[in-house]
Amino acid sequence: MEAEPAQVADATQETPATEVTGRAILALAIPALGALLAEPLFVLADSAIVGHLGPAQLAGLGTAGAALNTLVNVCIFLAYSTTAQVSRLIGAGRRGEGLARGVDGMYLAAGLGLLLAVVGVLGADPIVRWLGAGAEAAPYAATYLRISSLGLPGMLLVLAATGLLRGLHDMRTPLVVAAAAAVINTLANWVLVYPCGLGIAGSAAGTAGVQSAMALAYAYIVVKACRRENVSARPNPRAVRASLSANFALLVRTIGLRVYLLAAVWAAGRLGTDALAANTIAQNLWFMLALALDALAIAAQALVGHELGAGRTDATRQVVARMNRWGLGFGVVTGVGLAALSPVLAGAFTNDQAVAAALMPVLLVAALFQPPAGVVFVLDGVLIGAGDATYLAWASLACTGVFLIGLAILFAAGGNLTWLWVVVGVFTLARLAFLYARARGTAWMRVGAHAG
Repeated sequence: MEAEPAQVADATQETPATEVTGRAILALAIPALGALLAEPLFVLADSAIVGHLGPAQLAGLGTAGAALNTLVNVCIFLAYSTTAQVSRLIGAGRRGEGLARGVDGMYLAAGLGLLLAVVGVLGADPIVRWLGAGAEAAPYAATYLRISSLGLPGMLLVLAATGLLRGLHDMRTPLVVAAAAAVINTLANWVLVYPCGLGIAGSAAGTAGVQSAMALAYAYIVVKACRRENVSARPNPRAVRASLSANFALLVRTIGLRVYLLAAVWAAGRLGTDALAANTIAQNLWFMLALALDALAIAAQALVGHELGAGRTDATRQVVARMNRWGLGFGVVTGVGLAALSPVLAGAFTNDQAVAAALMPVLLVAALFQPPAGVVFVLDGVLIGAGDATYLAWASLACTGVFLIGLAILFAAGGNLTWLWVVVGVFTLARLAFLYARARGTAWMRVGAHAG
């Protein structure tokens, strides 16, 4: 859909701008990278610790992790939209209003988290069966999901608070909180799993507890900020409802992406326990690298929202051009690194020879698609920062359709786990095509304090 003429800035509407330098981008991206890397370390630590309990436990972790991540990531708009809204309002000189919208997002997150916790606790057994966990893995998957779901309110509140701080261009606080939590999570999980003898249940309890502690830390930080700015920390029910309604398109976008991820887990489960265990490790590594690349997307969200809020489309174009180059370059670096370390990584995450043998070629395929993934994450961040949620929703659904067609072809041809990851690569290329085509135009460049 093309933007209304009044919504797109021309040169006469722009305020004077200083150049968006590489230093400015890195000042946002580097701490964001640290925070993003710390988050998947929660899952990687679980994989490394649980992986040495056996293939069934690791496969159960993979299934439960996919379900848990789905429950959390369908609400990723709590972070993304908050960053975009707050940064736009800051760019327009309305800091107090930006902080208030972030607080409303945190209340929305807490409510949604309580609802999803009930779903996870009561629905653990049917959920893991629906995801295709085998008889060996299903009990472990249900145990992990049931216990971890207790941490969902904290997990979602962390998303919203992180989005608020990113919109304020404060990347350092999320870095410090996430890094400390990752270290504590690893130590707590190891103690609970092995010395305490709780097995996979200990890993779930440790992660849920640490996520809840992170939420309390963020709540304290945001309340202090509200007091400094003389902004009420109480919820505005009307604004909370409006936030949920306005973010429906981003919710659809995320659901489309989660369908792809769940379908991949389901497909790996159909290929056997060893394949599902290997897929668990590969997906965790893929997510860690993707989120590392997403540091640039986080910077793009904050900078694009700020520049469009101030009416500076030239500066927005600078951000997009720089981010695309860096996304591609970082993708090359992470791809080469993943390929080079693949033999070491296979041995680090499992002692089972069959799982390691299935994992090796998958890691090489994943490495091949890192460069396009880098650009995909950047462009996704650009369009989220611009508030172009409707296009992102349709693009997500279309790309998920491409992936499901690829899965049908895979099973018809009798493909293995390696070919499943080739289909993941095709999905990545489809996203690149849709996002690049959109970013080349101007319809997404809506200026002012609000996106629409």
